[in-house]
Order: sequence, then C-alpha cells, then structure tokens
Amino acid sequence: MKIAVVTGASSGIGRSAAIQIAKRGAGVVLTYNSNQLSAEEAVAEIEKEGGTAVALRLDLGDTAGFPAFRDALAETLSGTWQRDTFDSLVNNAGFGEMSMIGQTTEESFDKQTHALFKGPFFLTQTLLPLIADGGAIVNITSNANRPNVTGPGWSVYASLKGAVTVLTRYMAKELSTRGIRVNSVAPGATRTRFADNILGRHPEIEPDLARTFALGRIGEPDDVGMVIATLLAEDGRWITGQDIEVSGGQNL
Repeated sequence: MKIAVVTGASSGIGRSAAIQIAKRGAGVVLTYNSNQLSAEEAVAEIEKEGGTAVALRLDLGDTAGFPAFRDALAETLSGTWQRDTFDSLVNNAGFGEMSMIGQTTEESFDKQTHALFKGPFFLTQTLLPLIADGGAIVNITSNANRPNVTGPGWSVYASLKGAVTVLTRYMAKELSTRGIRVNSVAPGATRTRFADNILGRHPEIEPDLARTFALGRIGEPDDVGMVIATLLAEDGRWITGQDIEVSGGQNL
C-alpha cells in the first residue's frame, strides 16, 4: 500500500486531498495544528470508506519540533502499515494574513514566512530520509503569485507562495536522482477557512468574486483535492517541476 502525508489536513484543501488520496487506495497520515477534532473526523470519514488513516499534530511554524514529528511519523508508519518509508508528501498547511505593505508588521511577516516557506522547506528536508525513492511531492502555492494578479493586501502571502513555486522547480531537479517527482498546485479563491474564514464571515462578497472566474463560481476543496491526488498517483508519473493552476479560469 502507498502511504501519503498531508499537512494541514483537518479542513479545506488538505482534508479533501487526504480523502481523495485515500479513495485511490493509499494510506494517509493527516497533520493538524490546533483542530484535532476535525482531523479525527477526517480520519473517521476515511475509515468509514474502508481506508486507513492516522492524525498527527504538527506545528509548521516550529521547526525545532520537526525531528520529533519525524520520529512520531516513523513510529506510525511502522505500527500502522509495517513500513519504514512513505511515498507522497503534500505540503499544504499554512495561512494568510491580509495587510497593506505600509501596515504590515515584522511579526506578521515573520509568522507568514515561517508557515508558508521556511516550514515547508525544512519539513521536506527533515522527512527526505523517510520518503521512498520513486515517490512524489506536491506543494500548494496560489494563483495570487501570477503576474496578472495583484490583490491589494496580499503582498507577503503572494510573494511567499511565489517562492514556493520556485522551490518546487529546484526540488524537482535535485530529487530527480531518486526518482521523486515534485510539482505544485496553485488554487484560485476556494471555499476554505482561509483568511480567517473570510467567505464564511462575509458571504456578500461571493457573487462579485464568482464573476472573476471564467467558469462562473468560486472553487470548492474537492476541485483542488482531486488534482493533488491525481498528481501523486500513477496518472501523474511523467509530470514534474510544474506549477499547475487549478482555479476555474480565475482572472482570465
């Protein structure tokens, strides 16, 4: 059985990716930071459909805790699947804070940098010895880093997602010697808890936002989760080093 690790899988795109990966027959390790209950509900949903999943806590902003997470993951792989490696990593966990350049604090800048770039970089580095040769990695970026998108207030978030896009290419090159494929997926606006659940708190903005999509609606987590699962599966075996926009034609 193939095994995947999906960070930030207690809700939104990460949760969808974990469920979609499990539907394709893989075991899944879901990580969460504060929302343990939601992560356990996702595990239960996978198990109800006959899959196997485990939830582990991970604070992506605490790189000092990564070795302990690696050890917990190794124990889980051995105890649950009798494996000492896993096959796929989805670097999904993160958050965004909206602020104009003139009002952005250094604290906010550093917090986002740790979660969106430094965390995924060093988590991947820490877990590399556990990733099986021939495996795959998907990094979640954003269409906010596209040249035609300049949403005021998202300069830090978009810049860091752009950095992950570049990192993806370098990972794909360096890890190709082990047969590990690395791609990134760039969602458009998606109905998640992003930006403190902005769509849930302000439903009145959805009609205008939907008009920015060529396909006429905002994204749903499964729109993105299915693409992530496909890239990790045999279907994506000849794709590496790509940043794939999954946005329903937003801002075309």
